[in-house]
Amino acid sequence: MSSASLHVVILAAGGSSRFGSPKQLVRYEGRSLLQRSLHVASEVAGPAVSVVLGAHAADIIATLPTSGLTLIVNRDWAEGIASSIRSGISRLPGACDGALLLLADQPLVQPEGLSRLAARWRREPRAIVASRYGHATVNEVTGVPAVFPRWCFPDLLGLRGDQGARALFHRYAEQVRRIELPEAAVDIDRPEDLLELQGPAGGGGT
Repeated sequence: MSSASLHVVILAAGGSSRFGSPKQLVRYEGRSLLQRSLHVASEVAGPAVSVVLGAHAADIIATLPTSGLTLIVNRDWAEGIASSIRSGISRLPGACDGALLLLADQPLVQPEGLSRLAARWRREPRAIVASRYGHATVNEVTGVPAVFPRWCFPDLLGLRGDQGARALFHRYAEQVRRIELPEAAVDIDRPEDLLELQGPAGGGGT
């Protein structure tokens, strides 16, 4: 298996306009959404983790560890997710062979799922390894978390506006490998999403 260097980039810069407050700080099962993402990423990549912040950066930084990760503040976060991808990719170390992009609002993603993505990429280090979720015949999605090899970095740095990395899945379709990761389908955009995830008893949050 390849010993290629993998770095996780957690995208957590959004303004949470639909949620109404910084969803990065919303708690689920004892941790904030961002703390959960950081825990999952660290289990897979150790200290090779970057967190891209933007809106409410100062408040969010106060809740994070002071060591063991790279904090990046994207001043252009209002442009859209592309600016955060650029911020994260541009700060990767020169020895980085691949970047695993992870959203901070996918609370059900676990280390095991990211490990499967990473393992498949290490077997095919030139491939893009993406998550697949949703109903196969209606709304199947190829999306993040996903690993992008270094040759994709110029394309990621070329993204603009609210265009996410999904554009590369179409552009380089023959290089994409998909891993079933149904838990990635759950994201938190609105308060109702969190309530639904917590269930009738509301037991998931604190």
